[in-house]
Amino acid sequence: MKSSVLMKAVSYLAPNWLDYYQTIAQAIGRSLRCEVEFRACDRDPLEDLQAVDLAFICGLPFIRYCRIAPERLIAIAAPVMQAERYQSRPIYFSDMVVRADRSFQTFSDLAGTVVCYNDPGSNSGYYLLRHRLIKEHCSSHFFKNAIQSGSHQRSIRWVIEGKADCAAIDSTVLEQELRIHPELAHQIQIVESSPPCPMPPIVIAQQFGQIDQVRSVLLHPDAELQAAMARMKVDRYEIVNTRDYDAIAQLYDEVIHSPFSQL
Repeated sequence: MKSSVLMKAVSYLAPNWLDYYQTIAQAIGRSLRCEVEFRACDRDPLEDLQAVDLAFICGLPFIRYCRIAPERLIAIAAPVMQAERYQSRPIYFSDMVVRADRSFQTFSDLAGTVVCYNDPGSNSGYYLLRHRLIKEHCSSHFFKNAIQSGSHQRSIRWVIEGKADCAAIDSTVLEQELRIHPELAHQIQIVESSPPCPMPPIVIAQQFGQIDQVRSVLLHPDAELQAAMARMKVDRYEIVNTRDYDAIAQLYDEVIHSPFSQL
C-alpha cells in the first residue's frame, strides 16, 4: 500500500555528493515508511526552502533563512569525516587551491591574481575568503578580478585550465572530486586552509515532525547507508543544533558590515 506521507527533500550542496544525499533521503523514507521526493536545487535556498521538509544545506544560507523564518527549520545532525584533519568533529575547511605548476606558496602571493568562486552565497567559496581579506586588512583590490564559476567543481577546473589563478574550495567537495578524478591530484596544490567551520547540516522542517526518528536513521545507519558513508569517507553523524552555527552567523555579519562589498 502506498504511503500517504510525502517527504520533500532537497540538496543545495555540491553535485558530486548528490547520490549520497539521495541515499540518505531514501534511508529516512524507509524508516518512516513514507514516499520521498528528492531533488537538487541550484537556486538561492532562501527562495526555495518554504516548501521543503528535509534539506542538505550549507550552514550560511541555513542561518540566513533562520533569520527570515525563525524556528521553521532546525539542524538535526552533521557528518564527521574520517580523515585525521577533521579531528573527529563535524567540521570542514575552505582550501585555497592553485595550479600545481604555479609558484604561489602563501596567500599573500595571490595579490593581483584572478580568483574564482562558486557562488556569492557560499560560505566556503566566498564569505570565508572575504573574511580572510578583512582580517588581514587587505586592500579591496587585493585580487585583480573575481569571477563566478557556478560550482566548486568548475572552479577547480578553471584553475587547472588557467581561466583563474586560485579558488577557495570546500575541503569535502575537493576530496570527493579527487576520488572521482584522481588524475587531478597532481594538477593542483593547496596554498592554505581556513580555520575549521561547522559542517553543513541536515535540517528538517519542525512541522514535518518525527525529528527523533530521522536523527536515529543518521546516528544508527542501516547497512545500505553505512556502505554509502564508507564510500564518502564519512565516519559517523553527530547531533547538532542551530546554535552550533553561530560562528558562521558572526562571520557573515562581520563581512556584510565591512567596507569590502565584494571580492
